[in-house]
Amino acid sequence: MGRRLSRPELLDAARALIVPLVGSSRVLVGIAGAPGAGKSTLAEALVAEFAATSPEDRTRVPAAVAVPMDGFHLSNVELARLGVANRKGAPETFDGAGYVHLLRRIRAEEDVVYAPAYSRLVHESIGGVIPVHRDTRLVITEGNYLLVPDPPWGAARELLDLAIYVEAPPRQRVAGLIRRQVSFGLSEPDALDWVYRSDEANARVVEASRRYADVVLTRA
Repeated sequence: MGRRLSRPELLDAARALIVPLVGSSRVLVGIAGAPGAGKSTLAEALVAEFAATSPEDRTRVPAAVAVPMDGFHLSNVELARLGVANRKGAPETFDGAGYVHLLRRIRAEEDVVYAPAYSRLVHESIGGVIPVHRDTRLVITEGNYLLVPDPPWGAARELLDLAIYVEAPPRQRVAGLIRRQVSFGLSEPDALDWVYRSDEANARVVEASRRYADVVLTRA
């Protein structure tokens, strides 16, 4: 790991990488990292920052938007049919080809592209909830498998202008994952089982893709 960055420092470092890229053409930035590394937090903070630097009223197109890979989770019914419900979050439990297709449409700057999002309330993906307008200049997508070279994920890396890998101290990251699972209603033993059996297995896949990032940022 490199020098560990506090949350403000992490945001500053990511912003400094993105600012020179933003102009008249669309910029597509990917943020990858193991489960619990802080990808979505960083993506949301960056979107808020770039929106703040481009004051707009509610009737105008946002300057930046976040598109999470988690919106492409397969439904729980389909996971059960495939027999992989106990591996939810693994690469094969996503519609990876659908995700890549969405990125291609975003890259092509179609008029409006509607992206799905994952609901932590119903634990299912919900379609059509994130509009990406043609005039939105910065799109940040985040998820575990953006840099995995195996198909269909490898095609996603080719569409990114900048790929950032976020890593965090393993002990701190795992503790956060356990707290997350408990907050979803699991008992602590069940949360421990899920994190070490599923999340950490997925983390090893993600960590193997680290070398495909343009830059690695290490969170304190």
